[in-house]
Amino acid sequence: MDHQEIVKMTGITKLFPGVRALHNVDFDVRAGEVHALVGENGAGKSTLIKILMGVHQKTEGEIVVEGERVEVKNPLHAQSLGLSAVYQDINFAQHLSVAENMFMGKLPRNKFGIVDHKAINTETNHIMSSIGVDVEATEIISNLTIAKQEMVAIGKVLHQKAKFVIFDEPTAQLTTEETEELFRIIQMLKEKNVAIVYISHRMEEIFQISDRITVLKDGELVGTVPTESVNEDDLIAMMVGRKLEDMYNIKHIELGDTALKVENLSRAGEFADINFEVKKGEIFGMFGLVGSGRSEIVHTIFGDKPRDSGTVTLHGKVTNAKSPSEAISAGIALLPENRKEQGLALELSISDNTNMASVENISSMGVLNTKKGDQITQKFVDILQTKTPSISQIAKNLSGGNQQKVVIGKWLAADSDLFIFDEPTVGVDVGAKVEIYKVFEELISQGKTIIIISSYLPEVMGLSNRLLVMHEGKQMGILDKSEYSEENVLRLASGMQLERSHKDEYE
Repeated sequence: MDHQEIVKMTGITKLFPGVRALHNVDFDVRAGEVHALVGENGAGKSTLIKILMGVHQKTEGEIVVEGERVEVKNPLHAQSLGLSAVYQDINFAQHLSVAENMFMGKLPRNKFGIVDHKAINTETNHIMSSIGVDVEATEIISNLTIAKQEMVAIGKVLHQKAKFVIFDEPTAQLTTEETEELFRIIQMLKEKNVAIVYISHRMEEIFQISDRITVLKDGELVGTVPTESVNEDDLIAMMVGRKLEDMYNIKHIELGDTALKVENLSRAGEFADINFEVKKGEIFGMFGLVGSGRSEIVHTIFGDKPRDSGTVTLHGKVTNAKSPSEAISAGIALLPENRKEQGLALELSISDNTNMASVENISSMGVLNTKKGDQITQKFVDILQTKTPSISQIAKNLSGGNQQKVVIGKWLAADSDLFIFDEPTVGVDVGAKVEIYKVFEELISQGKTIIIISSYLPEVMGLSNRLLVMHEGKQMGILDKSEYSEENVLRLASGMQLERSHKDEYE
């Protein structure tokens, strides 16, 4: 590895009106390394990166790029210095082609002033081919998957001859296979001596791909360590002062009567003959690889997808919801995997979102009692410790963890009985995860019932009383806590049976 420092930031401090976002932070990135930048939401990661990319101006400190002290004036200046970023929310002109986006702002023209599409298409195909990605230059961006759009963003970085690239939560919307493809390309960039900053809440990714890790907390530097010198427990302790085993250490209660009973539930092409029961006060886990049908099952229970056959019974009453509104009336809550598109009205306030599923509780004769709605919202903001300046804050301006808390608050306000959490901690920092787990603890202490779907095995095994495992639409088995192991779960998730028979229901 070439150990030349591409970027060195020293003593970086940033003051906003009434807030000190960063204080005396040192950070450096070397050619040919992946340097992970981690910390809870609000730790200062985004502010540090925005200062480097010219979005914000530092209050104090020094920035050196390839040995030269610089004042990064704006993002275009950063680009001219060889600094680039691939953000979680990819910003492309969706109606234009891959090539037009690749060359935007620098479109070559012939002597008649007409864009030379042949030239940009040829060069774009060459760039994408060089990173082993099959994307046609003429394809309209909106027709591409998020993963492909991300690959185009990386291609654009290469086209700009970037020496330093920031990846900000790059796998948040990618499948396991797409993530592996991204890691292959990042490895290729390393071999080209590109300096890389990798920001992610996913611990397993940090350890898989990074060479060094820098931890920020409350705007200050906790430390920078070689990845090989720490484990996940060490890193979490640096970030939040808690040990790994404490994260899932919630208090379970004695289980009550059957709350939910699912019998012979089927939906053509997605899953068939699903049978399970969940008790009052239980956290029931569901796990499966991509395409297993796990999310489709809960969306069918919620009435978001029609069933072909089967029965759902809640507290002894058949509840075959044909729409989400019917499910909500029956006491079922679904926190979807894609909270931004399905769980929140991003342009509305926290208060509007909180009361959305229980409008009848704050209205009389068609007139909303906004004061009552605000009181309810403030109650759940306080209970969930949602970080926000006020309950009138627009939802899209909140961090991922706080957006998730608003969705939870919505269903708490609706006084739901069954809470279905589909990937509840995706894009959420470690500290917020612990707070969400405490919400789980509070819900089951009230006798509520929880179904949790998670792709992260330590999470779903650590929280649940029992675990249903799916494979390609088929229910492979239900494991008791005593049978939990990664080997057992992954064996079932891969379509193989365990070497024993196990009843799928309580005796």
